[in-house]
Amino acid sequence: MYLTFLGTGSAMALPDRAQTGLLLDDGDRRLLVDCGAGVLHRLAGTDAGYEGVSTVLLTHHHLDHVSDLLALLKARWLAGEDWLEVVGPRGTKALVDDLLSAFDYLDGRVDLRVREVGAHEFSVAGFDVSARETRHSVDGLAYRFAGAAGDLTISSDTEAFEGMAAFADGSAVLVHDCSFPDDVDVSNHPSPSTLGDALAGHDYGRVYLTHLYPHTEGRHDEMLDAVERRYDGDVRFARDGLRVEC
Repeated sequence: MYLTFLGTGSAMALPDRAQTGLLLDDGDRRLLVDCGAGVLHRLAGTDAGYEGVSTVLLTHHHLDHVSDLLALLKARWLAGEDWLEVVGPRGTKALVDDLLSAFDYLDGRVDLRVREVGAHEFSVAGFDVSARETRHSVDGLAYRFAGAAGDLTISSDTEAFEGMAAFADGSAVLVHDCSFPDDVDVSNHPSPSTLGDALAGHDYGRVYLTHLYPHTEGRHDEMLDAVERRYDGDVRFARDGLRVEC
């Protein structure tokens, strides 16, 4: 299973970071996790392209995670693709319905299927997934994907806490929100120090930090130092276009 970081940014734009989007593929199956602004453009630069991605799994409904959703639907329609599945937490059906009410000319252009999931096990696009709740300003889910060579866990936007660290324990790859440096007073996202404290005592193959605000620019080294003073493991910053094997 391969993971491509399509977008590693946040709600505040950076020139080299699109908003949140991750592509999972194993040659036969493809899944897009979140679809923020710029993700459609990034997806067009992959081997799969937007034509090859027919399922989107949403972590939550903030704009920087869903803003390219209808753009993806329209691009697939214009490319001659005839269906799209959107899966996500409670409220996903209402979100999609509201978007289509604003852009009603897209309604019925493809066979659009919407499914809501919760903190349980399920399958999507052929991937076996476990989910748990996040700690954020809106309801959201973190996802753990079973892989032959090791599991992949995506935290979504969340505070760092023991329950999330335990949920991801043993993952070959953990993708975790680390939006701000330590000196920014913020809730609903972790600082490097709180993330390091939560991860301490757990085992992950690699940890990738993502959902990066402009406040993190030029401060990656000190952020890594803060995490690594508390967690003794392989921690790296994600970047748009990075492709890793899980």
